[in-house]
Amino acid sequence: MRVVRLGSAKAAASELALSPSALSRRVAALEDFTGKRLFTRQHQAMKLTDEGQAFYNVVGPKLEELAEAVESQIDRGQVLRLHLGVPTLFGGQRLFPRLPELRKLHPRLHIDIDTGAHLEDRVGDTLDAAIILAKEPDPNFYRIQLDHNKVYGIVSRGLAEEIGSAPDVETLSKQTILIHNDLFDSFEAWKTAIGMPQLEPASIDRFDSGQLVLEAAAQGLGIAIMHDDHFRRSHDNRLARLFDIDVESPYRYWFVCRPKALETRPVRIFHEWLLQAGL
Repeated sequence: MRVVRLGSAKAAASELALSPSALSRRVAALEDFTGKRLFTRQHQAMKLTDEGQAFYNVVGPKLEELAEAVESQIDRGQVLRLHLGVPTLFGGQRLFPRLPELRKLHPRLHIDIDTGAHLEDRVGDTLDAAIILAKEPDPNFYRIQLDHNKVYGIVSRGLAEEIGSAPDVETLSKQTILIHNDLFDSFEAWKTAIGMPQLEPASIDRFDSGQLVLEAAAQGLGIAIMHDDHFRRSHDNRLARLFDIDVESPYRYWFVCRPKALETRPVRIFHEWLLQAGL
């Protein structure tokens, strides 16, 4: 069941407290018992064959019923563990201020937070679920869009006065653009919206942390290309919006997980709370 849900021998072995080789032996024994090749294997990834899918369709629901029956008899003081991937800025601005509410509602739910790179790629492996900033998540995932954003040019108040209230190509070509590694198309959208699609700034400085992008802007190091939501939630009086121009963002925040993960209690609890909380 866990191999099917997680899609990874390594992740399933970790969740079952087994070595990958021990898990492989169990899968091989099941295949010998059924006389069917149930999985295709590629490195650590494991996917059901057609015979495996047919077997799972028949047996899976029965195993789910058994697991639920066993779980209902387990000591209710047991900790529920969720491995969640979250961008640093979303975690600091939107998630952590609301987590006390979740803790009061579900005191047994504990969340391991991962703010590392390539969150979407690790969903179903080292992560149960993730909140990602993307144009469109992998269509094989269950996904929910959490917001709809505008792109802002964000600068220190001093730099805002220096640049002025109207876009000027000569002035902007002397500036440094500050942008997150994963959001480069935001700059392209911003340039087009201000009527300068061919703008070449003095430099484009890249960051892997949204929080550091905002801090660099606050220190007067350049123009941060960020979401309006990031600007408002920062509550940083050192920052100002550059130009009064609305720019549609190519990116959205999404909650993503593998469809089967919604059948696990930690993911299901967090997912339902996330929708109700309206983060």
